[in-house]
Amino acid sequence: MVIGAGASALMFGAYSKERLLFADANLDIGAKVKISGGKKCNLTNKYVNARNYLGNEAFIKKNIDSFNSDDTLGFFAKYGVFPTQKDNGQYFCNSSKEVLSAFSKANCSHKFLLGSRVYDVEFAKEGFVTYFENESIISKKLVVASGGISYPKLNASDIGYKIAKKFSHKIKTPKPALVGLTLQKEQFWMRELSGISLHVRVKYEDFAYEGDMLFSHFGISGPVILNASLRWEKGKIEIDFLPFLDFTMSSFIWNEKRQLTSVIDAPKRFVKAFLNSFKIADKPMKSYSNYEREKIILLKKYAMPIAGTFGLNRAEITKGGVETEEINPKTFESKIQNGLYFIGEVLDVSGELGGYNLQWAFSCGANAAKNFSF
Repeated sequence: MVIGAGASALMFGAYSKERLLFADANLDIGAKVKISGGKKCNLTNKYVNARNYLGNEAFIKKNIDSFNSDDTLGFFAKYGVFPTQKDNGQYFCNSSKEVLSAFSKANCSHKFLLGSRVYDVEFAKEGFVTYFENESIISKKLVVASGGISYPKLNASDIGYKIAKKFSHKIKTPKPALVGLTLQKEQFWMRELSGISLHVRVKYEDFAYEGDMLFSHFGISGPVILNASLRWEKGKIEIDFLPFLDFTMSSFIWNEKRQLTSVIDAPKRFVKAFLNSFKIADKPMKSYSNYEREKIILLKKYAMPIAGTFGLNRAEITKGGVETEEINPKTFESKIQNGLYFIGEVLDVSGELGGYNLQWAFSCGANAAKNFSF
Protein backbone atom coordinates (compact mmCIF):
# COMPACT_ATOMS: atom_id res chain seq x y z
CA MET A 1 0.00 0.00 0.00
CA VAL A 2 1.08 3.60 -0.70
CA ILE A 3 -0.17 6.37 1.61
CA GLY A 4 -0.45 9.52 -0.49
CA ALA A 5 -1.13 10.22 -4.16
CA GLY A 6 1.15 13.17 -4.74
CA ALA A 7 4.18 13.58 -6.99
CA SER A 8 6.52 11.12 -5.24
CA ALA A 9 3.80 8.48 -4.88
CA LEU A 10 2.68 8.78 -8.51
CA MET A 11 6.24 8.47 -9.79
CA PHE A 12 6.70 5.47 -7.51
CA GLY A 13 3.64 3.86 -9.08
CA ALA A 14 4.82 4.67 -12.60
CA TYR A 15 8.05 2.72 -12.07
CA SER A 16 6.76 -0.04 -9.81
CA LYS A 17 6.61 -3.56 -11.22
CA GLU A 18 4.10 -4.52 -8.55
CA ARG A 19 0.38 -3.77 -8.41
CA LEU A 20 -0.24 -1.11 -5.77
CA LEU A 21 -3.05 0.40 -3.73
CA PHE A 22 -2.85 4.17 -3.23
CA ALA A 23 -4.74 5.73 -0.30
CA ASP A 24 -5.19 9.50 -0.20
CA ALA A 25 -7.41 11.92 1.72
CA ASN A 26 -8.02 13.99 -1.43
CA LEU A 27 -10.64 13.11 -4.00
CA ASP A 28 -8.17 13.62 -6.87
CA ILE A 29 -4.61 12.49 -7.44
CA GLY A 30 -1.77 15.01 -7.30
CA ALA A 31 -3.64 17.79 -5.47
CA LYS A 32 -0.44 19.72 -4.78
CA VAL A 33 0.87 19.15 -8.30
CA LYS A 34 -2.20 20.99 -9.58
CA ILE A 35 -1.13 24.28 -7.99
CA SER A 36 2.61 23.98 -8.59
CA GLY A 37 4.22 26.81 -10.54
CA GLY A 38 1.02 28.83 -10.71
CA LYS A 39 -0.82 25.77 -12.11
CA LYS A 40 1.79 25.46 -14.88
CA CYS A 41 3.81 22.94 -12.90
CA ASN A 42 7.53 23.70 -12.83
CA LEU A 43 8.56 20.07 -13.17
CA THR A 44 12.30 20.26 -12.68
CA ASN A 45 15.41 22.37 -13.21
CA LYS A 46 18.29 21.92 -15.64
CA TYR A 47 20.78 22.87 -12.92
CA VAL A 48 19.48 20.63 -10.13
CA ASN A 49 22.19 19.97 -7.57
CA ALA A 50 22.39 18.68 -4.00
CA ARG A 51 23.37 22.20 -2.90
CA ASN A 52 19.86 23.38 -3.82
CA TYR A 53 18.49 21.37 -0.89
CA LEU A 54 18.41 21.52 2.88
CA GLY A 55 19.25 18.12 4.34
CA ASN A 56 21.90 15.40 4.26
CA GLU A 57 23.90 16.27 1.13
CA ALA A 58 25.25 12.74 0.54
CA PHE A 59 21.75 11.22 0.81
CA ILE A 60 20.32 13.87 -1.53
CA LYS A 61 23.14 13.60 -4.08
CA LYS A 62 22.84 9.83 -4.35
CA ASN A 63 19.14 10.14 -5.05
CA ILE A 64 19.13 12.94 -7.64
CA ASP A 65 22.19 11.53 -9.41
CA SER A 66 20.35 8.22 -9.82
CA PHE A 67 17.28 9.90 -11.33
CA ASN A 68 18.05 13.40 -12.57
CA SER A 69 16.23 16.13 -14.49
CA ASP A 70 16.95 14.45 -17.84
CA ASP A 71 15.31 11.27 -16.54
CA THR A 72 12.27 13.29 -15.45
CA LEU A 73 11.98 14.96 -18.86
CA GLY A 74 12.39 11.59 -20.56
CA PHE A 75 9.58 10.08 -18.49
CA PHE A 76 7.11 12.82 -19.37
CA ALA A 77 8.15 12.85 -23.04
CA LYS A 78 6.87 9.26 -23.27
CA TYR A 79 3.42 10.64 -22.48
CA GLY A 80 3.59 13.63 -24.81
CA VAL A 81 4.54 16.23 -22.20
CA PHE A 82 7.33 18.57 -23.33
CA PRO A 83 8.02 21.36 -20.79
CA THR A 84 9.51 24.72 -21.82
CA GLN A 85 12.86 25.70 -20.34
CA LYS A 86 13.24 29.20 -18.89
CA ASP A 87 16.47 31.22 -18.59
CA ASN A 88 16.96 30.18 -14.96
CA GLY A 89 16.83 26.49 -15.87
CA GLN A 90 13.24 25.86 -14.76
CA TYR A 91 11.00 23.67 -16.89
CA PHE A 92 7.33 24.69 -17.02
CA CYS A 93 4.42 22.85 -18.59
CA ASN A 94 1.46 24.44 -20.34
CA SER A 95 -0.76 23.17 -17.57
CA SER A 96 -0.59 20.87 -14.57
CA LYS A 97 -3.44 18.94 -16.21
CA GLU A 98 -1.07 17.42 -18.77
CA VAL A 99 1.24 16.29 -15.97
CA LEU A 100 -1.59 14.59 -14.09
CA SER A 101 -2.82 13.07 -17.34
CA ALA A 102 0.61 11.51 -17.86
CA PHE A 103 0.54 10.09 -14.33
CA SER A 104 -2.97 8.72 -14.83
CA LYS A 105 -1.77 6.82 -17.90
CA ALA A 106 1.38 5.60 -16.15
CA ASN A 107 -0.59 4.37 -13.12
CA CYS A 108 -3.63 2.89 -14.86
CA SER A 109 -2.84 -0.62 -13.59
CA HIS A 110 -2.95 0.45 -9.94
CA LYS A 111 -5.92 0.89 -7.62
CA PHE A 112 -6.74 4.19 -5.89
CA LEU A 113 -8.63 4.67 -2.65
CA LEU A 114 -9.31 8.42 -2.82
CA GLY A 115 -11.11 10.55 -0.26
CA SER A 116 -9.91 8.15 2.45
CA ARG A 117 -7.97 9.56 5.36
CA VAL A 118 -5.52 7.29 7.18
CA TYR A 119 -5.90 7.41 10.98
CA ASP A 120 -3.39 4.87 12.19
CA VAL A 121 -1.01 2.08 11.19
CA GLU A 122 0.00 -1.00 13.15
CA PHE A 123 2.28 -3.93 12.41
CA ALA A 124 0.79 -7.38 12.93
CA LYS A 125 1.72 -10.94 12.03
CA GLU A 126 -0.03 -10.59 8.67
CA GLY A 127 1.71 -7.30 7.83
CA PHE A 128 0.90 -3.60 8.11
CA VAL A 129 -2.66 -2.80 9.18
CA THR A 130 -3.76 0.62 7.90
CA TYR A 131 -6.85 2.04 9.58
CA PHE A 132 -9.34 4.31 7.83
CA GLU A 133 -12.59 5.73 9.21
CA ASN A 134 -14.74 2.70 8.36
CA GLU A 135 -12.30 -0.03 7.39
CA SER A 136 -8.79 -1.38 7.71
CA ILE A 137 -6.49 -2.86 5.06
CA ILE A 138 -3.58 -5.26 5.51
CA SER A 139 -0.51 -5.01 3.29
CA LYS A 140 2.86 -6.74 3.27
CA LYS A 141 4.66 -3.46 2.57
CA LEU A 142 3.81 0.16 3.26
CA VAL A 143 5.12 3.24 1.42
CA VAL A 144 4.57 6.55 3.19
CA ALA A 145 4.40 9.40 0.68
CA SER A 146 2.09 11.66 2.67
CA GLY A 147 4.09 14.88 2.26
CA GLY A 148 4.47 17.64 4.81
CA ILE A 149 1.98 19.63 6.87
CA SER A 150 1.87 22.85 4.84
CA TYR A 151 -1.21 23.57 2.72
CA PRO A 152 -3.79 22.11 5.15
CA LYS A 153 -6.55 23.06 2.68
CA LEU A 154 -5.19 20.25 0.50
CA ASN A 155 -5.74 17.78 3.35
CA ALA A 156 -2.11 17.87 4.42
CA SER A 157 -1.63 16.12 7.75
CA ASP A 158 1.03 14.82 10.11
CA ILE A 159 0.10 11.16 9.55
CA GLY A 160 3.50 10.43 7.98
CA TYR A 161 5.31 11.71 11.04
CA LYS A 162 2.95 9.79 13.35
CA ILE A 163 3.67 6.56 11.50
CA ALA A 164 7.40 7.21 11.63
CA LYS A 165 7.29 7.87 15.39
CA LYS A 166 5.22 4.76 15.95
CA PHE A 167 8.06 2.72 14.47
CA SER A 168 10.67 4.61 16.55
CA HIS A 169 11.95 6.92 13.80
CA LYS A 170 13.37 10.31 14.74
CA ILE A 171 11.65 13.39 13.34
CA LYS A 172 13.33 16.73 12.78
CA THR A 173 10.77 19.33 13.88
CA PRO A 174 8.58 20.24 10.87
CA LYS A 175 8.51 23.98 10.07
CA PRO A 176 7.09 26.15 7.28
CA ALA A 177 9.49 26.80 4.39
CA LEU A 178 9.35 28.68 1.09
CA VAL A 179 7.21 31.17 2.97
CA GLY A 180 7.07 34.91 3.66
CA LEU A 181 8.81 36.41 6.69
CA THR A 182 7.24 38.69 9.30
CA LEU A 183 8.73 41.89 10.68
CA GLN A 184 9.96 43.12 14.02
CA LYS A 185 8.56 46.45 15.26
CA GLU A 186 11.52 48.50 13.98
CA GLN A 187 10.71 47.40 10.40
CA PHE A 188 6.99 48.20 10.50
CA TRP A 189 7.71 51.11 8.12
CA MET A 190 7.78 48.47 5.38
CA ARG A 191 4.06 47.80 5.84
CA GLU A 192 3.16 51.02 4.01
CA LEU A 193 4.93 49.61 0.94
CA SER A 194 2.51 46.70 0.46
CA GLY A 195 2.36 45.71 -3.20
CA ILE A 196 5.76 47.16 -4.13
CA SER A 197 8.36 44.78 -5.58
CA LEU A 198 12.07 45.29 -6.16
CA HIS A 199 15.12 43.23 -7.09
CA VAL A 200 17.36 42.55 -4.08
CA ARG A 201 20.09 40.29 -2.77
CA VAL A 202 19.44 38.53 0.55
CA LYS A 203 22.02 36.87 2.80
CA TYR A 204 21.55 34.58 5.77
CA GLU A 205 24.68 33.11 7.34
CA ASP A 206 26.64 31.54 4.45
CA PHE A 207 23.74 31.55 1.97
CA ALA A 208 22.81 34.29 -0.49
CA TYR A 209 19.91 34.61 -2.92
CA GLU A 210 19.12 37.24 -5.52
CA GLY A 211 15.71 37.95 -7.01
CA ASP A 212 12.46 39.83 -6.54
CA MET A 213 11.18 40.77 -3.10
CA LEU A 214 7.58 41.80 -2.44
CA PHE A 215 6.38 43.97 0.45
CA SER A 216 3.04 42.90 1.95
CA HIS A 217 0.80 43.74 4.90
CA PHE A 218 2.15 40.65 6.65
CA GLY A 219 5.85 41.32 6.04
CA ILE A 220 8.14 40.51 3.11
CA SER A 221 7.71 37.84 0.48
CA GLY A 222 8.55 37.14 -3.17
CA PRO A 223 10.83 34.44 -4.62
CA VAL A 224 14.06 35.66 -3.00
CA ILE A 225 12.48 35.76 0.48
CA LEU A 226 10.86 32.36 0.04
CA ASN A 227 14.26 30.88 -0.79
CA ALA A 228 15.87 32.63 2.18
CA SER A 229 13.15 31.21 4.44
CA LEU A 230 14.37 27.71 3.61
CA ARG A 231 17.63 28.44 5.45
CA TRP A 232 16.40 30.95 8.04
CA GLU A 233 16.01 29.67 11.58
CA LYS A 234 16.36 32.73 13.80
CA GLY A 235 18.01 36.13 13.98
CA LYS A 236 18.77 38.61 11.22
CA ILE A 237 18.93 38.53 7.45
CA GLU A 238 20.89 41.06 5.42
CA ILE A 239 19.38 42.75 2.37
CA ASP A 240 21.13 44.61 -0.43
CA PHE A 241 18.33 46.74 -1.87
CA LEU A 242 20.58 47.96 -4.70
CA PRO A 243 22.50 44.89 -5.95
CA PHE A 244 23.32 46.56 -9.29
CA LEU A 245 24.73 49.75 -7.72
CA ASP A 246 28.08 50.05 -5.97
CA PHE A 247 28.65 53.05 -3.75
CA THR A 248 30.54 53.86 -0.55
CA MET A 249 31.24 56.87 1.64
CA SER A 250 33.81 58.08 -0.92
CA SER A 251 31.73 57.36 -4.02
CA PHE A 252 31.22 59.99 -6.72
CA ILE A 253 27.48 59.72 -6.13
CA TRP A 254 27.71 62.13 -3.18
CA ASN A 255 28.63 64.98 -5.56
CA GLU A 256 25.26 64.69 -7.25
CA LYS A 257 23.02 67.76 -7.15
CA ARG A 258 19.95 65.59 -7.72
CA GLN A 259 17.88 64.07 -4.94
CA LEU A 260 18.52 60.49 -3.83
CA THR A 261 15.23 59.27 -5.34
CA SER A 262 16.39 60.53 -8.75
CA VAL A 263 19.87 59.03 -8.55
CA ILE A 264 19.23 55.41 -7.62
CA ASP A 265 17.14 52.91 -9.57
CA ALA A 266 14.50 51.92 -7.02
CA PRO A 267 10.81 52.74 -6.47
CA LYS A 268 10.54 56.27 -5.05
CA ARG A 269 7.97 55.17 -2.46
CA PHE A 270 10.46 52.64 -1.13
CA VAL A 271 13.38 55.10 -1.00
CA LYS A 272 11.32 57.74 0.78
CA ALA A 273 10.00 55.22 3.31
CA PHE A 274 13.54 54.02 3.95
CA LEU A 275 14.75 57.58 4.53
CA ASN A 276 11.77 58.35 6.77
CA SER A 277 12.63 55.35 8.97
CA PHE A 278 15.84 57.23 9.88
CA LYS A 279 14.13 60.64 9.88
CA ILE A 280 16.14 61.70 6.83
CA ALA A 281 14.73 63.87 4.05
CA ASP A 282 14.96 63.23 0.31
CA LYS A 283 17.26 66.04 -0.77
CA PRO A 284 20.25 66.75 -3.08
CA MET A 285 22.92 64.10 -2.58
CA LYS A 286 25.71 66.61 -1.91
CA SER A 287 23.83 68.08 1.04
CA TYR A 288 23.76 64.92 3.18
CA SER A 289 25.87 64.87 6.33
CA ASN A 290 28.29 62.04 7.09
CA TYR A 291 25.79 60.60 9.60
CA GLU A 292 23.05 60.64 6.96
CA ARG A 293 25.35 59.07 4.39
CA GLU A 294 26.15 56.22 6.76
CA LYS A 295 22.44 55.49 7.06
CA ILE A 296 21.84 55.72 3.30
CA ILE A 297 24.67 53.25 2.64
CA LEU A 298 22.62 50.73 4.64
CA LEU A 299 20.61 50.35 1.43
CA LYS A 300 23.50 48.08 0.42
CA LYS A 301 23.73 46.21 3.71
CA TYR A 302 20.49 46.39 5.67
CA ALA A 303 20.55 43.94 8.58
CA MET A 304 17.06 43.27 9.85
CA PRO A 305 15.77 40.91 12.57
CA ILE A 306 12.95 38.58 11.56
CA ALA A 307 9.98 37.94 13.85
CA GLY A 308 8.86 34.69 12.21
CA THR A 309 7.13 33.33 9.12
CA PHE A 310 3.69 33.61 7.54
CA GLY A 311 3.05 30.10 8.89
CA LEU A 312 2.17 26.68 7.54
CA ASN A 313 -1.06 27.89 5.91
CA ARG A 314 0.98 30.06 3.53
CA ALA A 315 4.08 27.88 3.21
CA GLU A 316 4.74 26.07 -0.06
CA ILE A 317 6.57 23.21 1.64
CA THR A 318 7.48 21.82 5.06
CA LYS A 319 11.12 21.54 6.09
CA GLY A 320 12.11 18.91 8.62
CA GLY A 321 10.60 15.44 8.76
CA VAL A 322 11.78 11.83 8.99
CA GLU A 323 15.53 11.85 9.55
CA THR A 324 17.35 10.32 6.58
CA GLU A 325 20.07 8.63 8.64
CA GLU A 326 17.46 5.98 9.46
CA ILE A 327 16.48 5.44 5.80
CA ASN A 328 18.29 3.25 3.26
CA PRO A 329 19.55 5.76 0.63
CA LYS A 330 19.11 3.27 -2.20
CA THR A 331 15.76 1.66 -1.45
CA PHE A 332 14.16 4.25 0.91
CA GLU A 333 13.26 1.40 3.23
CA SER A 334 13.34 2.01 6.96
CA LYS A 335 16.45 0.72 8.69
CA ILE A 336 14.27 0.11 11.75
CA GLN A 337 11.21 -1.67 10.31
CA ASN A 338 11.40 -4.01 7.32
CA GLY A 339 8.80 -3.34 4.65
CA LEU A 340 8.24 0.29 5.66
CA TYR A 341 9.30 3.01 3.18
CA PHE A 342 9.37 6.83 3.29
CA ILE A 343 9.62 8.97 0.15
CA GLY A 344 9.18 12.61 -0.84
CA GLU A 345 8.49 15.61 1.35
CA VAL A 346 7.82 13.52 4.46
CA LEU A 347 11.61 13.08 4.64
CA ASP A 348 13.95 15.70 6.12
CA VAL A 349 14.87 17.08 2.68
CA SER A 350 13.64 20.43 1.35
CA GLY A 351 14.48 22.22 -1.89
CA GLU A 352 14.63 25.80 -3.12
CA LEU A 353 12.10 27.32 -5.49
CA GLY A 354 12.52 26.47 -9.13
CA GLY A 355 11.41 22.89 -9.70
CA TYR A 356 13.74 21.36 -7.11
CA ASN A 357 11.05 19.97 -4.83
CA LEU A 358 9.16 18.21 -7.60
CA GLN A 359 12.45 16.80 -8.87
CA TRP A 360 13.14 15.47 -5.37
CA ALA A 361 9.71 13.84 -5.33
CA PHE A 362 10.25 12.28 -8.76
CA SER A 363 13.73 11.04 -7.88
CA CYS A 364 12.51 9.48 -4.63
CA GLY A 365 9.57 7.79 -6.26
CA ALA A 366 11.48 6.38 -9.23
CA ASN A 367 14.51 5.20 -7.26
CA ALA A 368 12.44 3.57 -4.53
CA ALA A 369 10.25 1.77 -7.09
CA LYS A 370 13.24 0.39 -8.98
CA ASN A 371 14.35 -1.38 -5.80
CA PHE A 372 10.89 -2.36 -4.58
CA SER A 373 9.54 -5.90 -4.79
CA PHE A 374 7.53 -8.45 -2.86
